[in-house]
Amino acid sequence: MDIDAVVAHFADDAQMRSPLALTLTGSPTVAGAENIRAYWRKAYGHIESADLKILSWSFDDTIARLTVWWQLGDTRASEFMDFDDAGRVVRSEAFYGK
Repeated sequence: MDIDAVVAHFADDAQMRSPLALTLTGSPTVAGAENIRAYWRKAYGHIESADLKILSWSFDDTIARLTVWWQLGDTRASEFMDFDDAGRVVRSEAFYGK
């Protein structure tokens, strides 16, 4: 998995919120692109190739929000990402289930 390519889409001051972040870092929110990169390396650095299945998605261009429903193995999730005028993610939040 190319974590640097993923994080390149985040603004420098982006915030990401996730139950997995709480488990791995002690805080549900990870702030700043470099901290998000470190989190992604800790959470997903061991995965060479993810068989991530996009189940559905929608984009609201009025508020520049992408919502994605996906599945990886038996984990299902929804995630939203808010974008700035330059097209970078400024805020995201993930929700997991089975």
